[in-house]
Amino acid sequence: MTEIRHRTVSTNGISMHVADTGNGFPVVMCHGWPELWYSWRHQLQALGDNGLHAIAPDMRGYGRTDAPADPARYTMRILCADMVGLLDALGIEKAVFVGHDWGGAVLWQMGLRYPERVERLIGLNTPYSPPRAGARTTIAMRDAFGLTDETFYMRYFQKPGVAEAELGADIRGNLAKIFQPYTRAEDLWTFATVGGDGSGVLAKIPPGETFLTDEELDVYVSEFTRTGFTGGLNWYRAADLNADEVGGPTGPGLNIPSMMITAENDRILRPEMAAHMPAFIPGIRMETIKNCGHWTQQERAPEVNVLMLDFLQDLRR
Repeated sequence: MTEIRHRTVSTNGISMHVADTGNGFPVVMCHGWPELWYSWRHQLQALGDNGLHAIAPDMRGYGRTDAPADPARYTMRILCADMVGLLDALGIEKAVFVGHDWGGAVLWQMGLRYPERVERLIGLNTPYSPPRAGARTTIAMRDAFGLTDETFYMRYFQKPGVAEAELGADIRGNLAKIFQPYTRAEDLWTFATVGGDGSGVLAKIPPGETFLTDEELDVYVSEFTRTGFTGGLNWYRAADLNADEVGGPTGPGLNIPSMMITAENDRILRPEMAAHMPAFIPGIRMETIKNCGHWTQQERAPEVNVLMLDFLQDLRR
């Protein structure tokens, strides 16, 4: 079993904490909200043990990576530049990129912005959609679900201090409510609709089981107790700023070998939202994991590991 190494690198004006293991072709894994490098612990081990160099940073705003206070420092242009700086700091010319949740948004943007640095793309849950000039993410997503500002979590997250106060009131209990198994998938929809009445993303979710062990939950609790939640929430607060970028990528297609993994029971990033992707990414491999909620690489690690190792078989030592 390969040892997980930890280091800090300088990239794009920030200090970034990185966990990595193994040797061989590099695979960079980008986490989402509210996660850490640790959400890839199972993949780090599996890839590192099977002839690949697995790399999992704490993304900007999280864990032991710097968290600028200004939401404008979390646009896709900047987040992708972070990843290029990470490659440069590690002396890597080209890597496979894997992304889940917000990390999935970074993943597809890397393919559009820096195709020369990307060998392959593996998306978990977050579908690729061709960029649309002027499209404001939180509004487009709200409207797609037929919700209002009061009943859509991305809009709720825009208010400075509000979500921080709710999440920080009981960090352990709230993270346990978030990291729930697919059998509690409807609770994620309660979260997404801010309780259905604007009462809070977690206020109407009863306590229940989490798929994390006590020790695993401890890691998240420790880090978010230390850092707070503002860094991660700034990704949401920057989302609509991407529409103002001048000269951003236009797509519509991606010509990079790719695999998309959806989760049957994800109530926010639903599998049907990825159905259009083969029209834009030639030859993309489409996979769905059954009995799985939003937290795919953690809840169904063995299945994810098998798919990733198979897709990267020819790159393994």
